[in-house]
Amino acid sequence: MEKKSIANDLNNVKKDDYSRRNLWSGILFGIGLIAFIDEMVFHQLLRWHHFYDLSTTDIGLISDGLFHAFSWFATIGGLFLFADLRRRHAVNIKRWWGGIFLGAGVFQLYDGIIQHKVMRIHQIRYVENVIVYDLVWNIGAVVMIIIGIVLVKRSNQSRQVKGE
Repeated sequence: MEKKSIANDLNNVKKDDYSRRNLWSGILFGIGLIAFIDEMVFHQLLRWHHFYDLSTTDIGLISDGLFHAFSWFATIGGLFLFADLRRRHAVNIKRWWGGIFLGAGVFQLYDGIIQHKVMRIHQIRYVENVIVYDLVWNIGAVVMIIIGIVLVKRSNQSRQVKGE
């Protein structure tokens, strides 16, 4: 019986590890995805701002390139973790999606509060009534965080129901 107990303990450790990997894979992918969308839409297509607007346009463009590289590293890192989980047949898709929403929401809230208001390295858009843009940006971030928390909690509940 002792061998069975040790085997069960090892299986529980693996399941906890896979649970964390699902979450972190989603978080990394979510950060990379929202950073990519931010950089692509607001920096390149709309040209509302650069990642760093406290210097010349050339420096702003260089900072956008570094930001773009960061977003791809996060995206690819998250997808490598996801591929490993698929190979091990350990994907918990609800938990992974929860991680995506958490990563995207936390990153967007960090951007909206820390980078826009505290550090003031850029604003969403340089207009007189920027508060409207700030509210939409930060409320969108909070909504994503709430969706992520709900999905992660539901993935925990479904694990307990299955007896994992």
